[in-house]
Amino acid sequence: MPLAEKALIERIRKSVKRVRATQVVRGIGDDCAVLRVPRTDDTLVTTDFTLEGVHFRRKWHAPEIVGRRCLTRGLSDIAAMGGKPVAAFLSLALPRNLPQRWVDRFMNGLLELAAEFDVPLAGGDIAQSTAGVLADIILIGSVPKGGAILRSSARAGDLVYVTGELGGAAAALDALRKRSAGKVRASDYTRHFHPTPRVAIGQFLRLKKLASAMIDLSDGLSTDLRHICDESRVGATITGAAVPRAIVGRPARQVELTAALHGGEDYELLFTASKTKRIPDRILGVRVTPIGELTRRKGMVLVNDGVRCKLEPRGWEHFRH
Repeated sequence: MPLAEKALIERIRKSVKRVRATQVVRGIGDDCAVLRVPRTDDTLVTTDFTLEGVHFRRKWHAPEIVGRRCLTRGLSDIAAMGGKPVAAFLSLALPRNLPQRWVDRFMNGLLELAAEFDVPLAGGDIAQSTAGVLADIILIGSVPKGGAILRSSARAGDLVYVTGELGGAAAALDALRKRSAGKVRASDYTRHFHPTPRVAIGQFLRLKKLASAMIDLSDGLSTDLRHICDESRVGATITGAAVPRAIVGRPARQVELTAALHGGEDYELLFTASKTKRIPDRILGVRVTPIGELTRRKGMVLVNDGVRCKLEPRGWEHFRH
């Protein structure tokens, strides 16, 4: 059973002290946190659920991994805007029969990533859940005024790029469904079990004024690209052979194109850029790949082995699956 609410909050509060807070005037301990964001900046706010049975299963995922992936979801959103994370807030609902050890390990995973990105946990809420673990992470970030990279700023003729390789997280879930969790090595599926949000790359693209529009790949390339197309009122043509596919498993194999197109939770960045911009093939050590072009004609097209077909958004969408 988890500790009583006040004791659990105090335990978390002591753990938070290892993360340096630069813009948090007052964190855990009052009714509200007090943040100080420079007047020259716009404030970014994002929130994401992590739900047991939807985003993780306790028999598949160690608590530390659940905690890390929980914070990754928020940090990846900040990265997609080209922003800097300022503070995190966590609302945590826990079932009565959950061991306190699980909670401690969850927090260790979350706070380890928080320390890596210098983002303090500045507050949140604790409650009892009647069915499974529910974690809601809220990230506050900042970006110079008018500097946020939006989904709506792309133009026809812009090229489409992705960071890293895609489909690794989807392949991990497929392996977990087919085999017992003990037979799936986390080291063979790092993008799922140990994701790294591309915050520094997002800031690089903003500072260098390279990206015209951007989104993080949480729901799948086809679905997230559709968001940019809808917001920017353009279409897109994607070259299947150009899409970088993850190498996973043992023996190592390249994931299928379907997983790279529609699998979610890779937490890479999908961005567009004018043809006049010179985009490096690696940014901060991470591969960057051009995979297509935006078009005036609405709709998304996949060109694969010389065959053109409609690219449907078949990534994750709640209530549709």
